[in-house]
Amino acid sequence: MTVHALFAAPPTSRTSPVSDAYARLAEVFPALRVGELTDGDRPPAGGGWVGAAELAEGGAALDAFLAWDVAQIRRDHGEQARPDVIASLALHRYAWPACLLITVPWFLHRRVPRLPVGQVAFQRALGRMTVRIDEFACLPGDPAATLPGARVVPDEEALRAEVRTAVAEHLGPVLEGFAPVMRRGRRALWGMATDEIVEGLWYVSHLLGEERRAMAELELLLPGTAKPYVGGAGFRELTGPDGESLPTRDRASCCLFYTLRPEDTCATCPRTGDEERVRKLSARN
Repeated sequence: MTVHALFAAPPTSRTSPVSDAYARLAEVFPALRVGELTDGDRPPAGGGWVGAAELAEGGAALDAFLAWDVAQIRRDHGEQARPDVIASLALHRYAWPACLLITVPWFLHRRVPRLPVGQVAFQRALGRMTVRIDEFACLPGDPAATLPGARVVPDEEALRAEVRTAVAEHLGPVLEGFAPVMRRGRRALWGMATDEIVEGLWYVSHLLGEERRAMAELELLLPGTAKPYVGGAGFRELTGPDGESLPTRDRASCCLFYTLRPEDTCATCPRTGDEERVRKLSARN
């Protein structure tokens, strides 16, 4: 049996304290499915799979990962992008779903898995990730608090600290792997990490019908002073043409997509003025 067939959907025999969160994520966002590995399972390899630890190491695995973006940009835009633009887009396409592995269980069930880079693999073409969860944090009174690997923390702020730590533990080595081709300093890289945390959960919460709660939670999670992150959730409100409220935010970083299509900036890009944001956001509603 090929790796593609084996991991075409998350294994159903493996459950963990965060399995329900991953199942709910797949329901509202089928483009990403998360499979959980048991102690006896080997991480998927070949067939487009890459381990997060391989990305952190750089070298051939990272080169192959970047080559996907090189080909996609040539196909869709008919040009060769700068190496730092390719790396920025590739990092975004990994970090956005990787952050959801941690933030979605926290948001839905107040459980925070620890996922060092050695415990995550990614198949970008299929929208699949695999994880091995040995440890997680939760609050007192959680039924999962007595399970193996549980670490009980006293309150919500302590749990938010666990989210920040878990994401930093996972993304930090990946940022180091990408850094040589990114042409960005540490502050800019962690600004990207801040944006991936916020915009990933913000998007998924809209699909869940809980956007306003997520915005409030993210403001507390990332107030702008939590290191190594740079910037905060930074939400603000604009007014649409019919008086409606249009939530937006200013990204702490830029994905550099404007270098490929200058007229098509993101709605949260610092380069996008409020008038253009209102136009873009109103068109979505």
